Amino acid sequence: MPLGQRAGDKSDSRYCGVEVLDFPAGEGLPAVLNHSLASSFDFILAPLVDPNYRPTPGAVLPVSASDLVLGPAQWSNHVVGKISEWIDLDAEDEQLRLDSELTLKQEIAWASHLSLQACVLPAPRRSSCGNYARVVNQILQGLTNMHLWLRLPLEKSEPMDDDLDKLKHNNNALQNEMVDSWELWNSFRLLCDHSSQLCVALDISSTLPSINSLGRWFGEPVRAAILQTNAFLTNGRGYPCLSKRHQKLLTGFFNHSVQVILSGRSNHNVPPVSGGVLLGDENHTEDASVRHALSPYLEYTAYLYRRMDPLPEQERFEINYRDFLQSPLQPLMDNLEAQTYETFEKDVVKYTQYQRAVAKALVDRVPDDAVSTTRTVLMVVGAGRGPLVRASLQAAEETGRKLKVYAVEKNPNAVITLHSLIKLEGWESLVTVISSDMRCWDAPEKADILVSELLGSFGDNELSPECLDGAQRFLKPDGISIPSSYTSFIQPITASKLHNDIKAHKDIAHFETAYVVKLHRIATLAPPQQVFTFTHPDFSPNVSNQRYTKLQFEMPPDMGSCLVHGFAGYFDSVLYKDVHLGIEPNTATPNMFSWFPIFFPLRKPIYVPDRSPIEVHFWRCCAPTKVWYEWAVTAPTPSPIHNSNGRSYWVGL
Repeated sequence: MPLGQRAGDKSDSRYCGVEVLDFPAGEGLPAVLNHSLASSFDFILAPLVDPNYRPTPGAVLPVSASDLVLGPAQWSNHVVGKISEWIDLDAEDEQLRLDSELTLKQEIAWASHLSLQACVLPAPRRSSCGNYARVVNQILQGLTNMHLWLRLPLEKSEPMDDDLDKLKHNNNALQNEMVDSWELWNSFRLLCDHSSQLCVALDISSTLPSINSLGRWFGEPVRAAILQTNAFLTNGRGYPCLSKRHQKLLTGFFNHSVQVILSGRSNHNVPPVSGGVLLGDENHTEDASVRHALSPYLEYTAYLYRRMDPLPEQERFEINYRDFLQSPLQPLMDNLEAQTYETFEKDVVKYTQYQRAVAKALVDRVPDDAVSTTRTVLMVVGAGRGPLVRASLQAAEETGRKLKVYAVEKNPNAVITLHSLIKLEGWESLVTVISSDMRCWDAPEKADILVSELLGSFGDNELSPECLDGAQRFLKPDGISIPSSYTSFIQPITASKLHNDIKAHKDIAHFETAYVVKLHRIATLAPPQQVFTFTHPDFSPNVSNQRYTKLQFEMPPDMGSCLVHGFAGYFDSVLYKDVHLGIEPNTATPNMFSWFPIFFPLRKPIYVPDRSPIEVHFWRCCAPTKVWYEWAVTAPTPSPIHNSNGRSYWVGL
């Protein structure tokens, strides 16, 4: 039974499993499964083969139960296989190594026969795990639907202050003493070529690494958090509970669709509640006679899940877009469809900000004593179906200023809707519709205020600079542009899922394309930094929209090594004076959904050693018919320059 209900949440984190510690021989597996399900667990992590088994010629695999004792749906939905823990594929003993390889392949074949969704692989026994990874990689080539979860302890030992100098001088003995399970995972997945079917199951015990170190895992394919009972404390009433740090970690995993698996022996002798035990939801009680030994731990886990804030309406709307790669719009080359306009026009926050900006500009432009005699000329360039026209007229009504509006739009289909809107609202005397590209139109008079909504997720990536350069010729020398400026930002991220989704295309072009994506299963590795800034109007001669910048990102000192899959991009825009809107995480406009971040991938992920900076170069390149970005990493190791000459991704003028 799921841990609870949160509006809009359909993620796997709603489900909680339990690890079966003893081998259920004979017909024991159905009884163990039924007992666990009756106790409100959703699935079991169970050994499939007798742990005492060693391969012998002609011997039958001593499995826990025939495939007939459970139905196909039970095997698939309620059992995760646990591979024998004695397996050691990097052992110096050749016979042990050969037995391990044969057994691993046999057990995976049996699990595949049962149609299990996943199997948990034992943790590598040593840091050098090349042969283990080789055999797993072979197995992965033949798997179709099943995933393999590599079990790893969640640990990273931190150096003491006295050790830092030794680390700087490459003290190998000290480095060998430092334990970082992320390093083991990274080595293993690199050897397996970032297989999308290789995931992680993290063992969580009573001690945790630093917050920054933990943060790395949110960009990795963690499928399960195996929560040991020794991680639990005891509250004043004798019940199990978790420390604040453990609670925060578990909540983070819940938000990233990670399932919890409870493991270990019960350390709390909690009597059942009279008349039954309250579990996953308030309408279900468990009979005390079938009470599972780990039920108190399940109840606490369900309590943590249920007390999480429900997903906001905006998040529920965006949930299907999480980590879904989309090509950015090409608004100059392509005419937007009605459905696209419809989506963006629902963003009330954005147009409220525009209305505030226009209102402030009108008040500054027209003093109170000139209100009755002055009519401000305002041009909306790229008017779409009219939301900015409406916001501008509402700002005029709010401030008591008179407006004459020109609505300039190149999409002939949107122009039809514009005419209909103006007739419906009775704006014929206030608004003139111009069906033209703003760069080609000859305005009959100069504008006091130029309003546009040409921003992309990276600020300038939908060619706002080029469009406004072409439109500012009909703005008065002292005229106002809304927006007045915008700045792009990037930050390095770990994003295993995005990398694998792009890798599936099996070409370079997709790794040299920028994507709009609702980032979710990522780890941000350093704070965002500014990239390019554009200011409007800009009447200076020889204006160039080409840009180049070099940035250096410092990793948090207690994080450890990491893998950079690419860069998340954002923007922040000043509409007018103190009115801004944007999606840069530190200053993002609340509850605005018109823009998702942009993602610039790397063809090959960059390994960043502990305490090493990342140096990245970004170029904005311009040609007569297109604009494109190029990007490259030069430290700690150089990458190829991505998208040279705009060969894979460009925006058409």
